[in-house]
Amino acid sequence: MLLSIDWRASAAYRHANSIPAAGFAWEYLRRDEDYHRDFRAMARKKTPPPHRLEAFSQRWGLRFPV
Repeated sequence: MLLSIDWRASAAYRHANSIPAAGFAWEYLRRDEDYHRDFRAMARKKTPPPHRLEAFSQRWGLRFPV
């Protein structure tokens, strides 16, 4: 995945001053190649087994609505 912004430019992160904690965390998570690999593996399953979904959410600190 290639980002369309220069991650070194402070102007690219000006919006981070006004986003909630979850949005701020997403700024980091969306850049993690291991996360993308795990997500693709989960997405290949129409309905992932509960234990795999739980392991995925625990590893990445995610919560899913009931």
